[in-house]
Amino acid sequence: MAAPLVKQDATQARLDALDLPTGGWSTPARQDALARVQNMGLPHARDEYWKYTKPATLVDATAPKAAVYETDEAPMFGDMDRLKIVFVDGVFDADASDDLSLEGITIDRLSDAKDIHWAKDLYGALEVKGQDPVERPLAALNTAFASDGVLIHATKTPSKPVNLIYKHQSDSSDAILHHVVKVDSGASLTVLENGPAAARFNKCLEVDIADGGAFHHVRTQGRDHERRAATHMFARLGTESTFKSFTMTVNGVLTRNECVIELTGDDAVAHIAGACMGDGDFHHDDTVFITHDAVNCESRQVFKKVLRNGATGVFQGKILVKPDAQKTDGYQISQSLLLDEDSQFLAKPELEIYADDVACSHGSTSGAIDEDALFYLQSRGIPHSIAQDLLVLSFLAEAVDEIEDEALQEEILTRAEAWLSRHRKD
Repeated sequence: MAAPLVKQDATQARLDALDLPTGGWSTPARQDALARVQNMGLPHARDEYWKYTKPATLVDATAPKAAVYETDEAPMFGDMDRLKIVFVDGVFDADASDDLSLEGITIDRLSDAKDIHWAKDLYGALEVKGQDPVERPLAALNTAFASDGVLIHATKTPSKPVNLIYKHQSDSSDAILHHVVKVDSGASLTVLENGPAAARFNKCLEVDIADGGAFHHVRTQGRDHERRAATHMFARLGTESTFKSFTMTVNGVLTRNECVIELTGDDAVAHIAGACMGDGDFHHDDTVFITHDAVNCESRQVFKKVLRNGATGVFQGKILVKPDAQKTDGYQISQSLLLDEDSQFLAKPELEIYADDVACSHGSTSGAIDEDALFYLQSRGIPHSIAQDLLVLSFLAEAVDEIEDEALQEEILTRAEAWLSRHRKD
């Protein structure tokens, strides 16, 4: 069914402002994605899946302005031995990046990949699958128009993680990046992401994990104040494979992180977690869809949001258990901590189960600081603002604990503490 006229006009204006990359092995996937975008239309405020988040600034023909902020804060993950891949306003920066050679993996630029490439069968494939039963037109737009990105094939377990670093240097930049990751059987890969990327950022990450493979992902979004971002992560898990992802978000005007995971092999494990802290003009949306389509699989969704001064948090999470997915263990929790009466948390948790031997649960809560706990800490001589920060960090801990690497856990908590310190009201 074609999109309504109001969506068609907005969609066409956006498409007219973009250049479709041509030539090479990705052309068929791009043309298919373009046709799908034209048919679906880009998101509109009346769309059910966007009822809590206004998509206008994500789809406007011209990217909104976003000031470029300088900071003396130490680089994220700076103390870790990692392979750095840098993008500036959506363009690969070879001079700032490390040598892309690393034993156990191969890395190619999307724009440089030759006609015969392993990614030909994967680019856009998981994104297409993720359009059913819910349309995700911004992801299709990404597949069609992504101008850069990396293709990572893990054949073994490399000695260090890959760090995708995004830098923002133009106040009106519009970046569209698409990454594809393939993890072979028995291999394990860790991908770190950080940085503001652009005034408006549309990113897609497709991850295909073979039997016995493992993919770990830690991402930070901040500390730029005017970021508008739509990110999409699509993952397919084989037998006894593992997918674990954690995202920390601070600041930004509008952020929508979508994650679509399909467990297709028995005994697979998928954990997706996130924490955000917002102050004032801040809107943060986590939208997750996990499909269990195999036996004895486990999934966890753990999301925590700390909101103040009118900030808004959104969580839409669904677990779909298909008829043959017996012995499914699905867990979902979304919670918000509202530090004043002006902020709000909007949640839509869902379970759809067609198997009878499952253990699935979901819950969502929203509340204020525990006054008894706050009083207890203050009675021990801890100032009010610091006591409140300690309770906030304790609240976030369940989500941060989803990160397996303790050093990464510590760095995330340190950054969270620094944000609280900057926003502290003494």
